[in-house]
Amino acid sequence: MSAPTSLATNVFGFGSYTTMLQKVESVTTSSMPVPPPKSLLIATPSEAGEFPLLIFLHGYLLYNSFYSQLLQHVASHGFIVIAPQLYIVAGPDTTDEIKSTAAITNWLSKGVLQGLLPPYVRPNLSKLALAGHSRGGKVAFALALQKTMTTLKFSTLIGIDPVDGMDKGKQTPPPVLTYIPHSFDLDMAVMVIGSGLGELKRNPLFPPCAPKGVNHEDFFKECRKPACHIVAMDYGHLDMLDDETNGFRGRSSYCLCKNGEAREPMRRFVGGVVVASMKAYLNGDNTDLIAIKDGHEAAPVELKTIEFLV
Repeated sequence: MSAPTSLATNVFGFGSYTTMLQKVESVTTSSMPVPPPKSLLIATPSEAGEFPLLIFLHGYLLYNSFYSQLLQHVASHGFIVIAPQLYIVAGPDTTDEIKSTAAITNWLSKGVLQGLLPPYVRPNLSKLALAGHSRGGKVAFALALQKTMTTLKFSTLIGIDPVDGMDKGKQTPPPVLTYIPHSFDLDMAVMVIGSGLGELKRNPLFPPCAPKGVNHEDFFKECRKPACHIVAMDYGHLDMLDDETNGFRGRSSYCLCKNGEAREPMRRFVGGVVVASMKAYLNGDNTDLIAIKDGHEAAPVELKTIEFLV
């Protein structure tokens, strides 16, 4: 039986909270004696309340600011989103990014985030999610698998078109995929979001942005229950970015990957699935996640795959 459409469409639109977006530099000041290990982009509700947290990791050679519309979508549903800028220039090895994300998580445990938030907005550190896009998705999985690196416990993991290198056998170090089904020992619920066009080349000069053998399909195959896998049919690897991404890297995001017709539908879809996952696995309310599963006609994109391991 399909769920009512109204249940699913709520998460695909902006939520009821007004949002605030601010950048925090990794610099010691009189007002911030314990700065974050990396500069942060923080999206938060402006109204009073106690809200769960999401740490969001950007993709390869992208800026965290390219996700500002997606971050605010999630924040408008009652979540605080912390998006570090993990690097500006990076080689193939993701070890430093894994360590930096662990350091940011441990920085949160010191209680210093409160001073960066609007008055009466309180972070609930017992409800913490970890998400990442592309290479950031790989880093998120890698950190989640290394449970001893963080003092705070993640309750759910979200991989947004995660990528573990160029091809099977050409994974970037340290490799995450083992190609052993259900081998990920994560102790948390997992959502894997995929793009239908990510595995396709835009032109013969460049490889696909999310190649088969190291993409969302392979990550999901190694997940244990509970896990979900939802794939948008006609949208690409970078279609959840802001409508306008400026500078050389921003312009490159339009031409390196095979893209859909517009970014807004994919961004709404990704934002909605992230919100539904966090509501289910942080707040104990799976209404929207079930509605997406049973009534996927309400999604702003056509879905290629919906798989649930429960």
